[in-house]
Amino acid sequence: MQNNTTPANPVPNRLKVVLCWHMHQPQYQQRPNGEYQLPWTYLHAIKDYTDMAAHLEADPRARAVVNFAPTLLEQLDDYRKQVAAFLANGQAIGDPLLAALAEPVLPVDSGASLALIGNCLRAHETRLIQRFAPFARLADIARSFLAHPDTAFYLSEQFLVDLLMWYHLAWLGEFVRRDDARIKYLIKKGSGFSLHDRRQLLIVIGELLNGVIGRYRRLAETGQIELSVSPYAHPIVPLLLDLESAKEAMPEVSLPNLSHYPGGEERVRWHLKAAIETFEHFFGFKPKGCWPSEGGISTASLSFYEQAGFHWVASGENVLRNTLALEDESDSAAVEHCRHLRYYVKGSEIACFFRDDGLSDLIGFTYSDWHADDAIANFIGHLENIANNCQGVDDAVVSIILDGENAWEHYPENGYYFLEALYRGLAEHPSLELSTFTDCLNSSPSVTPSLSSAGAFTLQSLVAGSWVYGSFSTWIGDADKNRAWDMLGDAKHCFDAVVSRKTLTELQQTIAEKQLGICEGSDWFWWFGDYNPAESVSDFEHLFRQQLTTLYQMLGEEPPEYLSHVFARGGGEPQQGGVMRRGSS
Repeated sequence: MQNNTTPANPVPNRLKVVLCWHMHQPQYQQRPNGEYQLPWTYLHAIKDYTDMAAHLEADPRARAVVNFAPTLLEQLDDYRKQVAAFLANGQAIGDPLLAALAEPVLPVDSGASLALIGNCLRAHETRLIQRFAPFARLADIARSFLAHPDTAFYLSEQFLVDLLMWYHLAWLGEFVRRDDARIKYLIKKGSGFSLHDRRQLLIVIGELLNGVIGRYRRLAETGQIELSVSPYAHPIVPLLLDLESAKEAMPEVSLPNLSHYPGGEERVRWHLKAAIETFEHFFGFKPKGCWPSEGGISTASLSFYEQAGFHWVASGENVLRNTLALEDESDSAAVEHCRHLRYYVKGSEIACFFRDDGLSDLIGFTYSDWHADDAIANFIGHLENIANNCQGVDDAVVSIILDGENAWEHYPENGYYFLEALYRGLAEHPSLELSTFTDCLNSSPSVTPSLSSAGAFTLQSLVAGSWVYGSFSTWIGDADKNRAWDMLGDAKHCFDAVVSRKTLTELQQTIAEKQLGICEGSDWFWWFGDYNPAESVSDFEHLFRQQLTTLYQMLGEEPPEYLSHVFARGGGEPQQGGVMRRGSS
């Protein structure tokens, strides 16, 4: 089966606009018990992944690239199976929050009840809690219990049921809330929810989880979207290859004690191979493009993507800016009037697209407080200015890249009006053409040594970096981040030693290698640092130590003592970096 993304009647000389939505969650499941430590995968599935598909389905003119992290695909499939098994035969659900909604008996212990209440308040205050008066009233009462835990014995089962119901009703996507009669009934009922009501809501959640991957597959099969993938567990590939690459954008950065990540090239090949295999399993064809984890690229990393069979990668605008600053003045001046091109690096045939940070961040951070019509008018005005600057350059392309899940809870109605107006406004504009990265390559596939009317430019090399500041400062350099790299390096040395002794069965080694991949993911490092909120840092720090501990146990080795002690605490405001929001409220 082929991923056909070529529109029937492309219009020449329009400015191409690619909307690339990156769908990503790290592995929240803790093995060997299989319990999910955080609920964000299924909550974003019933809200954002379903809504993003529904917007595309609602307007056949809408086009986009949708990128999936393989660990997200696997978790979505696992949740689908777990809910189906519970509804069919009562099999336990391995997510405590979802299980609380499903199981007939709620916790009676005051500590467990207070923990459940706390989890049901982890939502955007204005957009998800205050939007619904019954939920807002329950939240006020819940905060009182949390402030005075000695009063927890006054908690009733009905209060917990209603709070659980409203938490999940608030997290539902806008389309299902507007269109599903069962959900309309539950919202109208408002309180006093029964066990039958809880089951009805769980049935809807099960249907959403069951359908989400298939909906994107069908959109790809019709050519309306292009599907792409990230490396399997979302690692920072250039750092696996060479920790010193962080110095290209940050010459004074302090690096971990670990001099290099052992066997980094082999691990990069593993992540790319596992990504393609996972993608093929769920979508039935090989992806042509890859959004490298966090847009992290380097000159050295491109050959690995090219060898894996990818045609394009993408990164952040600041990586391009840092790179152009080192180019010959005459070459860098050639693209000054129009940077919105596809790029190649000398000696490589894989295309590189670079995110327009300003436009992407307007969607990610600014427009959430604007009226949708005003936001789209402003957005299109910026694109019209770019189109004027790029006159005479055929196939110029503006890359709008951001998370496909985290911005919308900051918008009214989960971005319903904004996204509808965005697709409609771009599709109807006479000078703009919604496209995909592969379509851009197909329209003018030749590689050029310098700027030409084909809209391509060849760089001598890349300054290694990511879509956050054009550097790797979010993942290395801070004391806690560096400590995490040293812990990961210890685990990798242990893995190599055990594998070399050939004491593991083939299946045991395969399982351990996958667990190693999860430990190599970028999200653990993202959260470490005193600028991030303590609660989120605590969640991810604890899960990182758990994942490393599990790896040692799979190897039959005793985990190091330091894994039983907290090493990162946080305590500041979440960094935005003009790029994305990560995690949830």
